[in-house]
Amino acid sequence: MDDLTGLTRLIVGGAAATLDTPSAHARGLGREATALLAQVPIFASLSRRHLGRIAGVAATKRYAAGSPLVRVGKPADAFYVILDGSARVDVPGRPVTLEAGDFFGEMAILDGEPRSATVTAVSEVLVLMIPRAKFLKVLESEPKIALAIMATLTHRLRAVQAAVSR
Repeated sequence: MDDLTGLTRLIVGGAAATLDTPSAHARGLGREATALLAQVPIFASLSRRHLGRIAGVAATKRYAAGSPLVRVGKPADAFYVILDGSARVDVPGRPVTLEAGDFFGEMAILDGEPRSATVTAVSEVLVLMIPRAKFLKVLESEPKIALAIMATLTHRLRAVQAAVSR
């Protein structure tokens, strides 16, 4: 996780700290965002070119402390990587804290089902956000990305099945 923390600090300390628009993001975060996405398990098997395509549709967004990033039951319209700050996932019985380098919404970016939890900023939070609609357009133009993600998800599902059957 040290590499991811370093990349996050590079992004936060550099262009992302002042950029909150997709066009500015594309100019300022290309390589750093690509390297950050390579650390996310669902994207880990993708080529640098494919990661660059995904990073190209991403944007940075800030949330004030106490603000909801997403709400349970609302449409799932994006995937998020926390670049700076911390957020709380309100899961019944056991809230979870997310910090720089953590991510959420990986299922939402694929299936579009309503959010299964509320995520609230504990401190000011800066995220890298990949909108679902733009991500799906990338998948349509780059089917190899979809195949790689399906393989990763299948591998993870098999691992869970093996653990449950023991």
